[in-house]
Amino acid sequence: MTLRIFKHYWQLPLALLAIIETALFFLAPYLAVSLRFEGGIAGAEAVIGPIWPRATLFAAMNFISLAAMGLHNSRQRSRLLGMVTRLAAGILGGALATAVAFYLLPAMHMGRGSLGLTVLIAFLFSALARIFFHKIMDEDIFKRRVLIYGAGRMAGSIAKLRRRSDRRGFTVLGYVPTHADDPSDVAEDKKLKPEASLLMTCRDLRVDEVVVAMDDRRLRLPMDELLECRLEGIEIVDLVSFLERETGKVRLDLLNPSWMIFSDGFRQGRTKAALERAFDVCAGLILMIPVFPVIVLMAIAIKFEEGFKASIFYRQVRVGQFGRPFNLLKFRSMREDAEGDGKARWAEKNDTRVTLVGAFIRKARIDELPQIINVVRGEMSFVGPRPERPEFVSHLNERIPYYRERHSVKPGITGWAQLCYPYGASEQDAAEKLQYDLYYVKNHSMLFYLTILLQTIEVIVWGKGAR
Repeated sequence: MTLRIFKHYWQLPLALLAIIETALFFLAPYLAVSLRFEGGIAGAEAVIGPIWPRATLFAAMNFISLAAMGLHNSRQRSRLLGMVTRLAAGILGGALATAVAFYLLPAMHMGRGSLGLTVLIAFLFSALARIFFHKIMDEDIFKRRVLIYGAGRMAGSIAKLRRRSDRRGFTVLGYVPTHADDPSDVAEDKKLKPEASLLMTCRDLRVDEVVVAMDDRRLRLPMDELLECRLEGIEIVDLVSFLERETGKVRLDLLNPSWMIFSDGFRQGRTKAALERAFDVCAGLILMIPVFPVIVLMAIAIKFEEGFKASIFYRQVRVGQFGRPFNLLKFRSMREDAEGDGKARWAEKNDTRVTLVGAFIRKARIDELPQIINVVRGEMSFVGPRPERPEFVSHLNERIPYYRERHSVKPGITGWAQLCYPYGASEQDAAEKLQYDLYYVKNHSMLFYLTILLQTIEVIVWGKGAR
């Protein structure tokens, strides 16, 4: 099952795990001080004061840190060793953040020994909770029971879902063939031949949701039967919305303009824009302080490798919101003659045009830091679709449907597509990433914005998708 919180979808098992983990993090300091202090919790509170403010701070910091490591993300595909490594890094990050808070607020201090023991207990609690949840996470008790009305080409798009994370929120009970179906890959044993009405079939199968996936709804949509199901409390959803919710992207091959017009989304309110702009400006100005020494170091490194006359920054025209061009700033990571013939090229894996310093700063994502200036100027946001070059945009607008719609919001340094899809360097990659960009444009909210920003830490720490 899936929860929707401020337009952001969160699978129920992960939400329950996050709640239980946070509760365990809250309890960890109580157990730690009861072991460290004579007289247990009462003795500890007599010495350092109430435990609950410290426990609340520790739980909050670890919740945020684990989210930053991608451990609250349904698309996390790390195996046991990878999960334990991320968990250790997340709890260590939460502990460091808690220690900094204790330093800034001395009255909250609980002692290094108690904090160290708290961290150890929190790690053990969280590891056990995750091992238990991973064993029961795919059980049907957490899944929505789904009946597909249609067994043709469109319904086949559900049968073709391969990623485990895309299938984790539901179980398909069967496909109901209709007169409007084209040939598809739906297996014959999955097709139902109901003898009773659609409502009776749903009752017999204990259906939670009916997905309407007819290939041609214009022939005859069973409105009366679907209405009966809806009045019975069974959810009715169209295929595009269903796949959007389960996969985190808007499928281009199934999309039509009417869905975009009448769906719940694609709203760009002034209040939302003002809040985002205020955050961008404040965060950008604050970040410029620690970034300045990095600029100095990068300048020295680039000039040491390529000579005193080598330029530090690389300026390139990109397409921004509403198709307006702007000059994107980056630390230069390629040779200055990388496009000496004047032809625009996609970046390639192991690109020979990349310098030694450039290879490092690309891997560490340091080359993106000057874009903070673009953010403060208002040309970009911290989160949004990746801005492309006008030469590519002109070509992609003609070849990929709905590509222009990604420019209805500001481009970003990071974004939903960058989190969900590896580095793209082709027309096919651009089409795949567009599906995630449209999902962001449709479900754009401040919470979703901050969630993406937080999960970007995982990309930086683990070096995902760098080229």
